[in-house]
Amino acid sequence: MVTSGKSVRLFLVDGTPGGLVTAEIMNWTGHLLAGPRSDLLSLLRREEARRTGVYLLLGDAPDSVGGIQVYVGEGDDISVRLTSHAREKDFWERAVLLTSKDANLTKAHARYLESRFLQIARDAQRSEIVNGTAPPLIALPEADVSDMEYFIAQALIALPVLGVNVLRVTTVTAGDPVSAGQARVAESAPQFTMEQPREGLTAHATEVDGEFTVLSGSHARRKQVGGGSYKGLRERLEKDGTIDTTTDPAIFTKNQVFASPSAAAAVVAGRSANGRTSWVENDTGLTYGAWQNRGLDDPAVGAQTPKTASETKY
Repeated sequence: MVTSGKSVRLFLVDGTPGGLVTAEIMNWTGHLLAGPRSDLLSLLRREEARRTGVYLLLGDAPDSVGGIQVYVGEGDDISVRLTSHAREKDFWERAVLLTSKDANLTKAHARYLESRFLQIARDAQRSEIVNGTAPPLIALPEADVSDMEYFIAQALIALPVLGVNVLRVTTVTAGDPVSAGQARVAESAPQFTMEQPREGLTAHATEVDGEFTVLSGSHARRKQVGGGSYKGLRERLEKDGTIDTTTDPAIFTKNQVFASPSAAAAVVAGRSANGRTSWVENDTGLTYGAWQNRGLDDPAVGAQTPKTASETKY
């Protein structure tokens, strides 16, 4: 059986998970270097920082849905740009550099990547984008465009491994050049429904690549009826227009990724809710929790129900 797995090689430069980290994929010319702002001097001394490429500056944004701010930039010598940003921009706490091991990445390639990454970040809707302008997509030869799109596809696989999800697009379609592998996953993704007939609520969701996403057009209770752990999240979703409360019931205006099915259920219900019992898988009719545990009693997976002491034979 042929698999579509990927081998991502991580290297902890300082031997600690919180320091500088590099990431590479077999047979990919790209190279990722990430590190906290407190290690900026060490990062700037590395050879990769002096290459042509693109970079992401990441910081907390408590009032945004994704909780993250991101700035996307490019440069002939990334270290020069980072030194400038260190003096001028206070928001960021982590930098991620994307360069090429074969030094064939040109200024034009970097500008193309910057524009595409900004476009992907907007589509992903997981962060607050700090860039004041959106540079247009520059014209490249057809062969170069193909190479850069492959470059991007590999970067989008490696970045989440580093915990960088701002460019992670959940909803994909077959043929999308950014992530054909994700498209194959999305085509067979399970679909879930949450219904509350008394309130006239029906919400639809899917789980793709381990992430739970409520789909555009789903209902939500128009007003919160309780506090709950996710009241602040619900308020942010209303504030940024993800949930339109001018209708009754309220409506999700776009797909929204949640940290868990329970977070999604609580936002939909306007109160605390157990996502493992609130969401039902469309094909099987199982609750989310039962759907997750399906097949665990199959002896083939080695998870049989343990016998009690009275059942054990000696």
